[in-house]
Order: sequence, then structure tokens, then C-alpha cells
Amino acid sequence: MSENLTRLTEAGVSVWLDDLSRTRLESGDLQTLIDESSVTGVTTNPTIFATAIAGSDSYDGALSDLAASGADVEEAIEALTTEDVAAAARLLRPVYDATDGADGRVSIEVPPPLARDTAGTASAATIMWERVGEPNAMIKIPATEEGLSAIADTIGAGISVNVTLVFSLSRYRHVVEAYLQGLEKARAAGHDLSTIRSVASIFVSRVDAEIDKRLAAVDDPAAAELAGRAGIANCVLAHEIHSQLFTSERFRVLELAGARPQRLLWASTGVKNPDYPDTMYVTGLVSPDTVNTMPEATLRAFADHGEVGAPIAAEDYRAADEVFDRLAGLGIDYADVMTVLETEGLEKFDVSWTELQGTVRRALERA
Repeated sequence: MSENLTRLTEAGVSVWLDDLSRTRLESGDLQTLIDESSVTGVTTNPTIFATAIAGSDSYDGALSDLAASGADVEEAIEALTTEDVAAAARLLRPVYDATDGADGRVSIEVPPPLARDTAGTASAATIMWERVGEPNAMIKIPATEEGLSAIADTIGAGISVNVTLVFSLSRYRHVVEAYLQGLEKARAAGHDLSTIRSVASIFVSRVDAEIDKRLAAVDDPAAAELAGRAGIANCVLAHEIHSQLFTSERFRVLELAGARPQRLLWASTGVKNPDYPDTMYVTGLVSPDTVNTMPEATLRAFADHGEVGAPIAAEDYRAADEVFDRLAGLGIDYADVMTVLETEGLEKFDVSWTELQGTVRRALERA
């Protein structure tokens, strides 16, 4: 076992791997990461699957069968991805059982073209949940304005949700509201609230990438002092909001009925600027009952030389506020940054989906 990763989990941070492939499953690599690197969950996305399918012959047999059955591209994507997620979920089932459902989770994303379609997202989430067929799955739904209602409806149907593409603090508040609405719907429908889990995926490195770009254009020595500080500060302030909303009387009523708080998940934790420490988005975001989903490079870097930072505390909230006050003083428009990041995030989702479609289409033609 990695001592660094062990210390991280002892500090209350769940380590989830941001990657999945049939090769990882069949080779035993994922099981090794569970056994030796404290991995207790997995997240996926279309880009991950496109890379996995294009770079391996592990899918050849399944693709041949799908081609022979006349499956179209979308049907093949759904079959391949849900099979991988179901297999990973079965592998992680002991973790799920041991943690009473908090960990052992495997996330799969609704098709990105549905990001602005509330009804389509909710319908796809139900279909994917049933197709995976494992209680420790999570359906990823982007936190667009249209996605918020779909999140509430999906939670209300008793389905666990990973809310993805969360950038701004105001949107995070709306995500929590959607979760609470969903729990209230689920209770009214007679679902067991203790079986419903959710995480809110706050993106980190992309915030720094966008704000650093803007700081570089500011002719002020103070700008350099703020580079690389906004991503973690944004997460720290989300942590403050979490501490407020999940101690409310409204949530207390739901908690008495078996509900669990929605956990904060730190996403996009691979460092994009090579000048920054490669483990900064792990070391700087330590807090009990949170999740850090890491690409393998970040996971291995932390295992090798990562340090467990001090837990996020109340004094950190004020320091984070100061970061954004100073950014505003330099003309950095927080609201505009967050709008740009969501727009670009959705565009990247669409590009990755098109990439996955093309990969599977070519594979079916070759099969």
C-alpha cells in the first residue's frame, strides 16, 4: 500500500480513479489499484471510453457481436460502456458494502447532446441505471440550468447521481437545491433515502487555467501573486456552502428519514500548468467525507511524493474570499469566467462524444 494514499484516506478523502477500460478490468489492473492504491471508486466519460476502445483489442469480440446483431453506433456505445461500468461496479461491490454505500461507486455519463434537454436527460439516466443494473452505479448529469431539474427528477426516482461540470458557487447552490428537491420527491414516492447517494463534482484546474490566462494580461505585479490560487479557493468556498446547507433544518428533516449529505468531489485535479506542483489539487483539498477523482498520473504522483495538507478550516474560507476580492480588484470577472468555463465544458463534452461515435463507428465497420 502507498503510505501517502493511505494517509490521505485516513484524513477522510476518498480516492476515485478517473479512468476505466476493459483492459484495466481484464488485466487485473483495477483490482490492483483497489488493493494497493486506496482506490475506492471510478469515474468515466466519453473521452475515456473513446481512448479505451481505440487503443485496445479487448473490445473486438463485443464489437463483432454488436455488428452481427445490427446494432447502430449509439446502441453499441451504450452496450460497451454500461458493460464496463457494470463490471467495475461488481469489482467495487465489497467497498460499497463495507462503506455502507458511500464508496465503491462507478459513474457513467448521460450522452452529452442531452445537456440542454431536461426530459431527455432524466429518461437517459433511468435507462442507463437500469442497463448497468448495479446498486453502486452513479449516473453523471451536467449541472446546466436544464440539468438541474433532471437531477432532481433522477434523485426523486431513487437513482444515485454524480453532478458534473460544476464551476460557479451560485450554480453549486442550485445543485444542492436540486439534490434536496430530489430527496423530497424520493421520500414522497416511498423510496429508501439511505440508498440514494450523490456527489457534486467541482472542477478545479480549469478554473486556474482560465483565470491565470486573464491574469497574464494584467499589467500589475499583484497579478502574478494570484496565479494558481483561484481553483482551490473556489473549492474552499464551495466547502463553506456545503457546511451551511447540510446543517440546515430542511436537510435535518430528510436526514431523519435516512438521507445522506451530497458529498463534494474535487474533479479536474490533474495539474495543467507544468510549473505547478503535480499534486497541488490533492494536497490543498483535504477534508473529511470528500472525494478526489484523479487521473492515473496524479494518483501515481501522489503515491510517490504527495503530502496530506491540513484539513479545510473556517479560516480558509476568509482567505479564499480574499483571493476573489483581489481578483475582482484586478478586473477579473468571476461570473464571466464561470460562464466561459461551462460553455467550453459543454463544447468539450460534445467533441468527446463525437470522438467516441467515430471510434465506435469505425470499429463496427471493421468488425
